[in-house]
Amino acid sequence: MKGGNPMGGMMKQVQKMQQQMAKAQEELASLEIEATSGGGMVTVRANGQNEILEIKIKQEVVDPDDIEMLEDLVLAAVNEALNKSGAAASEHMAKATGPLAGMLPPGMKIPGL
Repeated sequence: MKGGNPMGGMMKQVQKMQQQMAKAQEELASLEIEATSGGGMVTVRANGQNEILEIKIKQEVVDPDDIEMLEDLVLAAVNEALNKSGAAASEHMAKATGPLAGMLPPGMKIPGL
């Protein structure tokens, strides 16, 4: 039988993919994404793991008589930051799994994908 043990080769590929995924997770932790709303009045920074790192609010947008507007601006900036974070995570993990992602059984999910 030529080619050796096909399962051994597949296991090596899986191990390599696991290593690449671990590296991608580390990169996502250090990746910083910024989103703003209200023309820069509210800024939110997040990492690639969907964690909010910082929220900055400019003083001029703080109106005690219109708290609802400020809440809307914060919500919009947070949602944009999380959307960007999720997109970055998907992209990084797709690179890590590469062609092996297509070998996964239907319905099987890999964390981060």
